[in-house]
Amino acid sequence: MHDLLPFVVSGLTAGSIYGIAGVGLVLTYRTSGVFNFAHGAVAAAGAYAFWELDSRHGWPWPLAGAVCVLVLGPVAGFTLERLGRALAEVRPAMRVVATIGLLLMVQGLLAVIYGAATRPSPQFLPKGTALRIFDVAVGWDQLITGLIGVGAVAGLTLLLKRSRTGIAMRGVVDDSTLLALLATSPARIRRTAWMYGSAVAVASGILIAPVLGLDPLLLTLLVVAAFGAAAIGRFSSLPLTYGGGLLVGVGAALAQRYVGGSRVAAGLPASFPFLVLFAVLVAAKPGRLFSEPGGRRRVIRSPQPLPAAVRRTGYAGLALLLLLVPHVVGSRLPVYLNGLTMAILFLSLGLLVHLSDQVSLCHAAFAAIGATTLGHLAGGLGLPWPVALVGAGLAAVPLGAVVAVPAIRLAGIYLALATFGFGLLLQRVVYPSGIMFGGGGFRSVPRPVIPGVSGTSDTAFYYVVLAIAALAALLVFALSRTRLGRLLRAMADSPIALATHGTNVTMLRVIVFCLSAFLAGIGGALLGAGATAAQSFAGFGPFESLTWLTVLVIAGSSLIRGALLGGLILSVLPAYLGSTYTEWQTVGFGFIALVAALAADGRYDIAGWLRRSTTRTQFRIEGGSRRQNRLAEERFAGRVAARSEAPVAL
Repeated sequence: MHDLLPFVVSGLTAGSIYGIAGVGLVLTYRTSGVFNFAHGAVAAAGAYAFWELDSRHGWPWPLAGAVCVLVLGPVAGFTLERLGRALAEVRPAMRVVATIGLLLMVQGLLAVIYGAATRPSPQFLPKGTALRIFDVAVGWDQLITGLIGVGAVAGLTLLLKRSRTGIAMRGVVDDSTLLALLATSPARIRRTAWMYGSAVAVASGILIAPVLGLDPLLLTLLVVAAFGAAAIGRFSSLPLTYGGGLLVGVGAALAQRYVGGSRVAAGLPASFPFLVLFAVLVAAKPGRLFSEPGGRRRVIRSPQPLPAAVRRTGYAGLALLLLLVPHVVGSRLPVYLNGLTMAILFLSLGLLVHLSDQVSLCHAAFAAIGATTLGHLAGGLGLPWPVALVGAGLAAVPLGAVVAVPAIRLAGIYLALATFGFGLLLQRVVYPSGIMFGGGGFRSVPRPVIPGVSGTSDTAFYYVVLAIAALAALLVFALSRTRLGRLLRAMADSPIALATHGTNVTMLRVIVFCLSAFLAGIGGALLGAGATAAQSFAGFGPFESLTWLTVLVIAGSSLIRGALLGGLILSVLPAYLGSTYTEWQTVGFGFIALVAALAADGRYDIAGWLRRSTTRTQFRIEGGSRRQNRLAEERFAGRVAARSEAPVAL
């Protein structure tokens, strides 16, 4: 027990930070129904702002912390509430895309301003021993962190249970219209909750920065560990969420104690929060998790197709253009080769997102399985390259079936969280194993040997990839026109209605995930062969999955055209637009994905939302005071918002 106490103390300190971040996340989710993937980005922004004031400008750390938590946090929350109100109108899958876009925006801005390299963040809390527990020293910084966590959770819990504002926060999700009829503005209550939640996020970023350093990616990723704490709290209970954070922190510390030195399970301690997240979501009973609002139902449109002659001419022109690419682009051929490979990956992701309205945030893991399997089969075992390529695609199918398990039970944000946690778990635990990349994070992937050609040049390999991409596009096109494609569209619109007609919805979800994983495995294998090597730290991480999803939404909802346009945007454009575009690429992707997610269903009028956001409907009671008029306006605003989107004058 004496040997374990130091790990328990350090785990409680880290877990307290996880719990603080999780509490802010749950608070905003409960009141708005929008799960903010950018919560970690808010924490990162707060950490950088604190470093600016404390280290660069010499402010006392209590003053710098107070300004960041009490000013920056509420300002960020005020802004995010406006976005959350708009996202409540879209379907859950697009809420995920929108908040991921916001995450990429903030992360990209921090990288542009401060650089991608990690900056040291000095420890600002007092050092030294505060007390001893069985001869184990507890530092002042650890004690203060724990007290901040307990105080924040206790204060927010009392706020929710005892104050009028807290009771309104709990009621705004159940029935915002009824709340408005009681002369309480739902918008004001949500805004207050977002301000509290963002302030807590900033505090968690400030507390964890001295441990990690200032790194946009690491700060964002580590606060994602709060997702596991929120899952233990069932995304609704603040005390349980904080307790879940402590449990996650202690579990990770004890895992470091027992398996940290093992080569096989060296990544388990760092991935323990994501293991908890995935396990809780998969094992949760239906109805035990917080029920997120459904948003608008997707509108299935049948656009007027172009005349057959025009379509045939367009397809022929596109085919001719793709065939001529190696002869006209010169030294930029590798980026076109990469873009064509990415088009195959976007085809696989489009099967889930556009055809069946599923979300996958571990798609890079499917691609990594394909790349490393091709390296083993073609390079290690010496199988013929086409056979090895098919084997690479088939190797990803079991993983797709595993990911389909939470898809059977979960949807929307919970499916996104489960797949994201699964992808992070694979990166930390499975990628370093000899089966995949090994300890060096590197796996050689051969190109095919073409008879009569000495070596496989970029031009020859381009035509190989073009042929495979054409076959993949024909497969996806044929699938979308078959009965299976129609069933997938029906499942996206209403799984319950489809099940009522006797269709096995569970089998449909498994099939679409396996098909998507197969194509992603093929795409990942080609991606590795194009570079003649696959690296675990470049191109196959979980944040690549986030970027791919945002680019797919930006490229549009067409399965074939969207895949080609996505490959063009992600791989080809940076070669022509220079270093400035590369620096701002992530920011641009995030912003455009945010806008595209709001307008993805074709039923959300962004211009109309901006107009309504700046125009207030006027209510007047004849002979009434200013206070009576204001209360009447707030009371009837909820009824108007519930019945119609158009401004109504009463």
